[in-house]
Amino acid sequence: MIDETVVGQGAQTLARICGNIETVIIGKRESVELVVLSLIASGHVLIEDMPGTGKTSLVSALARSLDCGFRRIQFTPDIMPSDVTGFSIFNQKTRDFEFRPGGVMSNLVLADEINRASAKTQSALLEAMEERQVTVDSETHRLDEPFMVLATENPIEQYGTYPLPEAQLDRFLIKLSMGYPQMDEEVRIVLETKAAKARIAPVASKGDILTLRELAEKILVSAPVARYAVQVVSSTRTMKECSVGASPRGSIALIKLGQAHALLRGRSYVTPDDVKYLAPFVLSHRVILTHEARIAGRDARSVIETVLDSVAVPTLTEAEARGLSNGTR
Repeated sequence: MIDETVVGQGAQTLARICGNIETVIIGKRESVELVVLSLIASGHVLIEDMPGTGKTSLVSALARSLDCGFRRIQFTPDIMPSDVTGFSIFNQKTRDFEFRPGGVMSNLVLADEINRASAKTQSALLEAMEERQVTVDSETHRLDEPFMVLATENPIEQYGTYPLPEAQLDRFLIKLSMGYPQMDEEVRIVLETKAAKARIAPVASKGDILTLRELAEKILVSAPVARYAVQVVSSTRTMKECSVGASPRGSIALIKLGQAHALLRGRSYVTPDDVKYLAPFVLSHRVILTHEARIAGRDARSVIETVLDSVAVPTLTEAEARGLSNGTR
């Protein structure tokens, strides 16, 4: 049985990180929490939104809130895969080849405007995102943990961009949009953001993040909750609006993020409400809509909402959610 006191301490650490980021990112608590929870769930994040809505600022604030390594890769059409992974260079003094790390060799990596790079360069991220390693000249280099890729893209710019292939989209734990701030929030941004950026400092270490990851993995997932998550994911494969539904990787992602979300809320177990809340963020980028659905004005988020409405949410007691009624996890 997981120690409730330890869960409470983990929730406090997560709240402290989120609160520190919010000194810079004003009025976007949901986005802040989702990005932090994705880090704890060992996932990657794709942020798609209009220019100037704070995508890069959110990533920068996260990096400055943690005592971890951070690198930014500005993706452009002429960037090469070796700029991402690194390359070997011949040292004339030692008469041997030396590895020069690329931009991905860090804890937090900002892939800014990722859709501006060619498919070949985008694919250089796949091994790092999935295997936590890069292979250069047949030599494998492990990435330091915690490792996380946070990619940004602008939905309105099409000229000179390369859409992300479905295989790479599936590697992102969540996809989110921040949206424009409210009037009062934008006034605060104008008046306070510059000073807040200068003051922000780390509030958690690399060790804290690794400890939180281990703790999140211990959050209990009962069989009924796991079954509900799988029902939601598998239902996307039979929706008439979807030509391709979410894969089992979506089910795994939904449960892992659910564990992190439960930890943030100070609970030692995942509930069906965790799954239902997180499903649109985890699944929207994993489905491909039919031509007819797009013509009808449907988008992936609305289709996922339809799926959630069609799948019955299990009613569980606290003991059942904890997996105590049948001894399952």
